Amino acid sequence: MIYFEPPTQTKRAILRPCKLLLATLIMLIATNNRAQELGDHQYTSESVQLGLGIYNRECALCHGPQGDLVDNIDLRRGKFRSASSDDDLRDVILEGRAQGRMPAFNLSDEELSGVIAFIRAGFDPDGIAVRIGDPGQGKIIFEGKGECSNCHRVNGIGPRVAPDLSDIGMTRTAANLQLNLLDPAAAILPINRPIRIVTLNEETIVGRRLNEDTYTVQVMDSNERLRSLVKAQLVSYEISDQPSKVATTLNSDEVAHVIAYLLTLTGRGNKL
Repeated sequence: MIYFEPPTQTKRAILRPCKLLLATLIMLIATNNRAQELGDHQYTSESVQLGLGIYNRECALCHGPQGDLVDNIDLRRGKFRSASSDDDLRDVILEGRAQGRMPAFNLSDEELSGVIAFIRAGFDPDGIAVRIGDPGQGKIIFEGKGECSNCHRVNGIGPRVAPDLSDIGMTRTAANLQLNLLDPAAAILPINRPIRIVTLNEETIVGRRLNEDTYTVQVMDSNERLRSLVKAQLVSYEISDQPSKVATTLNSDEVAHVIAYLLTLTGRGNKL
């Protein structure tokens, strides 16, 4: 049997500051976790689960269980009348809209984050909720600090060495766009993988694959030329498992802004 000696007065004096330090550390960890949830580009799964309950209690009566009962609004698919960023959604929920038809709700910060997380997860309690920033700021970052426009083409402007993003908001979800920025190797589509080809006449071609069948392959080479090549005339044809870009160095706020901008690109011209 193991006996624990009761603390003496001296030991109590030593343990007291240790307890204070431990309590302080616990408070710091809790504060940091909350700050990380609000400042990161992805909400926690706990927030999504909380948001499910808040939505069912406060929102489902008007918006419906799938978020599509109000005209021109589909919350599950991210279709809103005016709101686009997370801050927009916060304002709508807290202030109300449409002359009271959308009432204001008195929610705590935690509850508010939960509802937005649930919406951003596409009403999937087990899904990934991505924080979406300001599309105007995202366009500035896309064309500036992010250097995205150095490779990607949007609405007829820009190079063709990387995929055209003019309708990316129609074909990709926010979660997929985030993955493309943070982990390109996990998100790149097979058809867009970098290639290196050597032909029978010893020409070396590098670029990205656009299409392929049994006998031919179509590529966009590094000089932005569309090439159609017969496989029987190739000495080697290598498809890289790695993307041509590395993970972004943008911070979480900048990532959220870029995602917001990309979601506005729907192939019908960018209004920003």
